[in-house]
Amino acid sequence: MLKGRAHKLDPVVIIGGKGLTEPVVAEIALALKAHQLIKVRAPGQDRKERAGIFQEIAAKTESQIVQEIGKVLVLYKKWDTPAP
Repeated sequence: MLKGRAHKLDPVVIIGGKGLTEPVVAEIALALKAHQLIKVRAPGQDRKERAGIFQEIAAKTESQIVQEIGKVLVLYKKWDTPAP
């Protein structure tokens, strides 16, 4: 279901030449807070490096990897529901 919803999305964050910096992680976390389901693109890294970066992003943002498609990562973070 999440893969289907993500299909039409465009990447909202692109990891640049400096790699995964703290400001990039913060931007990803902000996008997850706003949208819950996002795509992130890592065009400059090789496959092995990219896999490590994707795992690091998920850990640092406390999100779930829905799918990795080449240079694109689909992330999901369940929104916290307010306490009664």
